[in-house]
Amino acid sequence: MDSIEKQWYVLHTYSGYENKVKANLESRIETMNMTDYIFRVVVPENEVTTVKDGEEKTVIENDFPGYALVEMVMSDEAWFVVRNTPGVTGFVGSHGGGSKPTPLLPEEVDNLMSRMGISARREEKIEIAEGETVKIVAGPFAGMEGVVTSADDEKQLLNVTVEVFGRETPTEMSYDDVDKVETF
Repeated sequence: MDSIEKQWYVLHTYSGYENKVKANLESRIETMNMTDYIFRVVVPENEVTTVKDGEEKTVIENDFPGYALVEMVMSDEAWFVVRNTPGVTGFVGSHGGGSKPTPLLPEEVDNLMSRMGISARREEKIEIAEGETVKIVAGPFAGMEGVVTSADDEKQLLNVTVEVFGRETPTEMSYDDVDKVETF
């Protein structure tokens, strides 16, 4: 089953080749025109300062040797490109036999990215006005649509009315938790 939403997946790589896999995959994304399906590749690492012989030394340490993260839309083509990138041994959460992997939960992604100081959410700011319909992409109402009843641009918070069991339910959420629904 193909997903139409971009999500984060964990790649299993040869240990010590995580950055090489990242470079290879980023190159393949461009050359194979997959920029609409594969968005970011991240190797979870942190800066660590150690003191040896009285000298302070800062090094980049890999948090999860043998693993990399990829943000992508799970289509057959994107799956094929990533899976066949040199150094990638497979996806974590794939059960073999051609089965598609399980994406990371949004909370897991937020936790990993915040440890590295990277935003897991969109980088561009969206304009949302009162009365617009939005698709909820994170939280307990993920996958549902709602109508914006008020927007606070300064705090990046929205009040959205969602229909649950036939009743309109007001809820507050972050701009990062919604996407605009395009009307034609």
